[in-house]
Amino acid sequence: MTTILCIASYEKGADFLRECRQLGCHTVLLTVESLKAAGWPRDAIDEFFYVPSFGDREGLLNSVSYLARARRFDRIVPLDEFDLEAASMLREHLRIPGMGETTVRRFRDKLAMRQAAAAAGIPVPEFTPAFNDEQVRDWTARVPAPWMIKPRTDAASIGILKVDRAEAVFEAFEAMGDRRSRCLVERYVPGDVYHVDSVVSEKDVLFAATHRYATPPFDVAHAGGIFASRTVERGSPEEAALLALNRDLVEALGMLRGVLHTEFIRRHDDGTFVFLETAARVGGANIVEMVEAATGINLWREWARVEVAHARNEPYTIAQLRNEYAAVLISLARQEWPDLDTYDDPEIVWRMKKRHHAGLILRSVDSSRVAALLDSYMPRFRDDFLAVMPAPDRPTA
Repeated sequence: MTTILCIASYEKGADFLRECRQLGCHTVLLTVESLKAAGWPRDAIDEFFYVPSFGDREGLLNSVSYLARARRFDRIVPLDEFDLEAASMLREHLRIPGMGETTVRRFRDKLAMRQAAAAAGIPVPEFTPAFNDEQVRDWTARVPAPWMIKPRTDAASIGILKVDRAEAVFEAFEAMGDRRSRCLVERYVPGDVYHVDSVVSEKDVLFAATHRYATPPFDVAHAGGIFASRTVERGSPEEAALLALNRDLVEALGMLRGVLHTEFIRRHDDGTFVFLETAARVGGANIVEMVEAATGINLWREWARVEVAHARNEPYTIAQLRNEYAAVLISLARQEWPDLDTYDDPEIVWRMKKRHHAGLILRSVDSSRVAALLDSYMPRFRDDFLAVMPAPDRPTA
C-alpha cells in the first residue's frame, strides 16, 4: 500500500487527504499539538502524530525518522507553504523522491526565485539583495522610487513595506537588525496583478488556469477592501502570454511535480507582463474553489493524484476540463454572520460560511456576465459588509 506522510503546521489540505483515501493510500498526518482539535477529515486519515513545533528541525527530523522505523513512507507532502523547507529536509534525509532543499528554495525565497527567473530571461521587477550597504545605495540611486522591502520567505503580502526615500530603506533596515539579510528591495511596478494556478507532473504543465485580481492583493491587505479575482478571457493575448511565461518559469525554477500558484504584473506603462512571485502550493482565499467552478479541476485533489501516480509508477492524466468562467469576492464583515440572501443571481455557486466574512463564487459560460456581476457586487459588498483590519505581521492560516 502507498503510504503518504502529510505535514501541516496550519489546518489545510482536507481535499488532498480525502483524495489520498479515495486512491487507497495509507495516510499519515504530522501536525502541531495546537491543532489536535482542528477540523481535520479524520475519516480520511489513518494515523495522527503531533510535535510541539515545526521550528525545531532536529526534533522534527528525529521524530519522522522514528516513525519511519515501522513505516515505509513513499512520499512526504507539505500541505502549507511554510512547511516546504521541512518537507524537503525530511525527503533529503530519508532519500524519498521529491523536490530537495535547493529546488524548494526557489519556491520559498523571493530573492532566489527572482534570480532564477531573471537568469532564464523572464522579466522581473528590478531588485537588489539587502546584504551590502554600498550595493543598496547604488541601486536606490539608479532605480526610481517607490520601492518595496519584502521578506524573502513570508507568504502573500505579510511584512512588505513600501518606501519612497533611500533614507527610509536604511531606517527600515536598522529596525530589522539581523533580519535585514532575510529581505530584498524591489522596484514598485504599478499594474494589474494576475495569477496562474497550475498542475505539474514531471516538469510538464498539464493544467493552468489564468485569473486577474480586481485589486492587487498588497493593496487589499494594507489599505483594506474586497478581495476579488476572475477568469481571464480564454484565447485572449493575455491568457496566451501568461501561459507561456508560466511554462518558462516552471522550467527555470525546476518544478518537479505538484501544484503552483504564480503571480504576474501587467505593467500600466507598457502592458507587458513581469514575474512577481510563485509558491509550490494551492492559492489561498478560496482560489481553489473558484478554479474548480470554472474548470471542474480541484487543485488539492489533482495534487494528490499526481503524487500517488508517481509513487506507484503509474501515468497521470488530468481530468476532463470544464471551460467556463468564474469569479470570487471575499470581504471582512462587520456582522458576525453576514446575510447574503439578497445576492440571489443563479450564477452564484458557493457562499462563504465563516464568522465575520462575506464571500461568493460566481460561474457562467459567459465571461461578460461574470465580469458584470462582479462589478455590481463589489460596491454592494462595501456598503453591506466591509470591515477593515490592520494587515497581519505574521501568517494566521
